[in-house]
This record gives sequence, C-alpha cells and structure tokens, in this order.
Amino acid sequence: MTKTPEEWLSEISTEKTRGIFKLFLGYAPGVGKTYNMLSEAIRRASRGEDILLGVVESHGRKATAELATKLDRVPPRKLEYKGTVFEEMDVDAILARKPAVALVDELAHTNIEGSKHHKRYEDVIELLEAKIDVLSTMNVQHVESLGPTVQQITGVQVRETVPDWVMQRVDEIVLADLTPQALQNRMLRGDVYPADRAQRALSHFFRPGNLIALRELALRQVTRVVDRSLDAYLEKDDEQQAHTVRERIGVCVSSNPAAQYLIARGSRMAQAMGGEFFVFYIDVGRDTRPEDQKTLAENISFAENLGARVVRTAGRSIADGLAQLVREHHITQVIFGRSARTGWQRYLYMSAIQRFLRDSPSVDVHIVTQEAR
Repeated sequence: MTKTPEEWLSEISTEKTRGIFKLFLGYAPGVGKTYNMLSEAIRRASRGEDILLGVVESHGRKATAELATKLDRVPPRKLEYKGTVFEEMDVDAILARKPAVALVDELAHTNIEGSKHHKRYEDVIELLEAKIDVLSTMNVQHVESLGPTVQQITGVQVRETVPDWVMQRVDEIVLADLTPQALQNRMLRGDVYPADRAQRALSHFFRPGNLIALRELALRQVTRVVDRSLDAYLEKDDEQQAHTVRERIGVCVSSNPAAQYLIARGSRMAQAMGGEFFVFYIDVGRDTRPEDQKTLAENISFAENLGARVVRTAGRSIADGLAQLVREHHITQVIFGRSARTGWQRYLYMSAIQRFLRDSPSVDVHIVTQEAR
C-alpha cells in the first residue's frame, strides 16, 4: 500500500533524533540518587526494556551494590595511569551494544587520562547523540554556575563541575530528597560514610545550615527544568502559546578573576527568568599584560560554559561601549559588580556607572557584591 505524503511526514516527525536524558539530582552525598536510579532501571527492565549499566559508584554502600548486581553491566575499561590501573566506563562497548537505556552514575566525574573523553558528561552526550536514553546522577554543587554560591555557603570549592549547557540538555529530572535531619541520621548510622569519617563530615560540610541551603539550590534546579519542559510544551500547543518578551541579562567583564562571580550571578538570573544571557568585554587597552590575557580568557571560557553569548568589542570608555551594546542587543537588565574600591578608584567607578545610566536606554541595573571565586 502506497503511503500518502502526510503519512510519510508523520513518520519522519515522530522519529527519535536523540536519546532522552533523565537526571537524578541530589543536594548532598547519601540522599539516594544512585539507589533511586538503579531502582527505576530494575523496574523498567522487569517490563522488558533493554537496560545496560555503564558505570555505578556504590561508595561502599551495601544496598546500592546489591541493586547493581541485578542489571546487565558492560565490563569497565582498564587504564594504567602513573603505575596504577583504573577502571572507567567503556563508551565504545555501550555504543556497540546499543541498549535502549544506559545508566551512567556520577555525571561530574573526571575520567582518567587516556579515556575517550575528558569528562563523563561528554560520554553521556555521545550516548544521547547515538539515540540511547541515559539515566544519570549528580549533586547540585557540581553545577558550574553554582560554584561561587556553594563555596560561600560551605567554604568548599568544588573542583569537578558540569557546565550549565549540559543541564539545559536534561529532559527529565528527579530530586532524590531527604530532609537534612534524615540525612544526618543516615550519617550517624554509618549508612553514608564510615563512623570516623561521618563525624568529621557532620561538623563540616553536613552542618544543618549547609544542608538546608544546598537543598534549596537543588529544588530551584528542579523547578527550572520543569519550567523549561512546560515552555516547550506550550510552544507546541498553538492554543496555549504565550507570546512574551524575554528578558536579556547583560554582564560586562574584565580580566579580574572576580568577574566569574558576576558571570555566575547573571547566568542564574537568566535561567530563573527564562531569559537570554550576554557577557560583554570592552577592550579599552588596559588588559595588556600576559597574566591579564590569561585571566580574561578564563573568564570568557567560564561564560561560554554557562551558555552565555559573549560579545567582544573595542572602545574608548567602558561606559560608552556598554551603553552602545545595550542598545544593539536590546538588553533589559545589566549587572555591575561592587568591589572593594576605595578613595579615587571608587569615585571613578561610580562616575562610570552614572555615565552609563545617562547614555544608555531604559534598563534595570543591579549592583551586586563582587567576590572572587
């Protein structure tokens, strides 16, 4: 039977273009991310889905390790590094096996030198592009734009991070949640760490105030993914499509390392508002030293990892250049940093802001405390 053009178009439109990315997000170790991921995978396997365990990190937790034995698992790839043999997920073996769903624990993990990709989230992206669904796990402190906030809350600088653009690829998100009190009880029972390590953790990272703040950050991340899913649905639903003007957040940066705090702040604002994020660099001839060029490149790279649209231009003054960029890109909100300038430096800085306000179109201005990352 010959198909009509409409039938062919219908089949093409429903064809899967990439895998579905489902993330189990937690706010601290021990809340049950990996356990929940394995439990879902076992239920789906019992219904006949083709599930393959790519990598799991049980961290010595017996219940998690027992669940992992109930799933088919691809053998790890062994790599020698500085005289020690390490095991990493074998991405090529998963691609060759081509399951319907692959489980990839610890999304923020850095792979051993010699691996196919430097970061595990890059492994996940390749699996998704091969139309394999992925279940993965991560704690909220590993979201790159939240690094400065997490350090401010806990005093800990997180080294392994996942760029925000990866979070924007998440299709479904599940919050693996426990109350801070319940998590502390798990710590005391030795369910998360051995007893001696648990006591140290409870007096540092796992303090009640830290856990409450981290849990709130995780809830916000979940809300953003849900809101993005709703927006995507409404865009497809002609009857409910809402035509709104999107906010455009702009941050002007220099070679100062503290600019990364402003970039992270702008990224979070843009995500919360569902707006577009711009980072501007206006070259006025000051960042000429090699060390300045190095930190500037780091700031630009950080902005790009957070999904910012970076615009570089030259000008005689930052105030005039920024006012022009605000007009060109229809920026609705601008963020300035308030640093520890004193005396004449503070006067010049505030004068530049006043000049920008005089020359720019109508725009909301935020002046925030600027702290080094």
